[in-house]
Amino acid sequence: MSKLVVLTTHPIQYQAPLWQALASDGRVPFEVWFLSDHGLVPSYDREFNCTFAWDLDLLEGYAHRFVGKGRSPGDFWGMRLPRGFPSTLRAEKVSALWLQGWQVSAYWQAALAGKLLGIDVWLRGETNNLRKVTGPKAVAKRILLSNFFRCVNSFFYIGSANRSFYESYGIGSAALWPAPYCVDNARFRAAAEQNQGRRHQLRERLGIPENAFCVLFCGKLIDKKRPLDIVAACGKFRDATNVAPHILFVGSGRLEAAVRQACASFESEGGTTSFVGFLNQTEIGEAYAAADCMVLASDAGETWGLVVNEALASGLPCVVADLCGSAADLVGVADPQLVFPTGDTDALARSLRHLHDIGGKSVLWPVAAHDFKATIDSVAAAWNIHHR
Repeated sequence: MSKLVVLTTHPIQYQAPLWQALASDGRVPFEVWFLSDHGLVPSYDREFNCTFAWDLDLLEGYAHRFVGKGRSPGDFWGMRLPRGFPSTLRAEKVSALWLQGWQVSAYWQAALAGKLLGIDVWLRGETNNLRKVTGPKAVAKRILLSNFFRCVNSFFYIGSANRSFYESYGIGSAALWPAPYCVDNARFRAAAEQNQGRRHQLRERLGIPENAFCVLFCGKLIDKKRPLDIVAACGKFRDATNVAPHILFVGSGRLEAAVRQACASFESEGGTTSFVGFLNQTEIGEAYAAADCMVLASDAGETWGLVVNEALASGLPCVVADLCGSAADLVGVADPQLVFPTGDTDALARSLRHLHDIGGKSVLWPVAAHDFKATIDSVAAAWNIHHR
């Protein structure tokens, strides 16, 4: 019996619920093949600047195997296919090979192997078309990606900007399938329901003043996340409204010292802040329940920003920078004033003021449309067309 194989770098907290849901659906026979066991055992994350393992079972409920001994998922050359991989594809009667991007060399090897073996190659990457890049490196990258895409039969796009990116390479609509980026909405809704009535307790534990307007930063304290923009914008928000906001930082990273220094100045003028470090998946819902809004201020390196899905599924309003893929599909369609130009702290302050004035709970967020069913239906339809 032929089957679909999903090739991915390692067990990922955002991906595992999709594999579980696809297995439960039952329409497509598949296995997930991992190139490494990163994330299953405690290991050091350079960008988080801490050692951790995800506190969810990332392997339960679907067929899987480990096919490599790859190093860090961020190491392009360190993630390579094992010898004999094409022979394994033939022996396992793989008729479709789903790749999770092109950020490691193993994906390039697999795309070529699939094409040479006559196996359908499917792709679900993240890159969007929001940042226009020019220069010799951009030209070289375009040439390389054009060759990579020639090995791909079906492209599963995570949002409108991602679809636009593929279309800019000449990919036609017949090869494009909707696969909206999402998280386990039900799990985050359930956590929000469990945290109802605990807001006072949670805010006290997280160091948030009882009546403060709490702005949440959730992620790695690294350059692309632009955490310093949030500090600057909250100061401008305070000056414009006489409302002294509290900034809750969830996460860690190499910019933590710089952020703390900026916060010292912010606090000297009436603001308050708290740093709680890294929170795992079973804990993060408490931060969403305690805050009044979340800000994702990232640059174009943030191809989507699944933390926005998490927050909205938890009932927490969001303000998002325009170069993030989620800005158009999850936030801008609900209220364009909650999307601001990346790096513009004056505009971010205005978005915060707008959200504060209207009360974000009244906004109709489209997060329910970003669920696993849409992707599973696309996968099943693509499978039926090519593998009946």
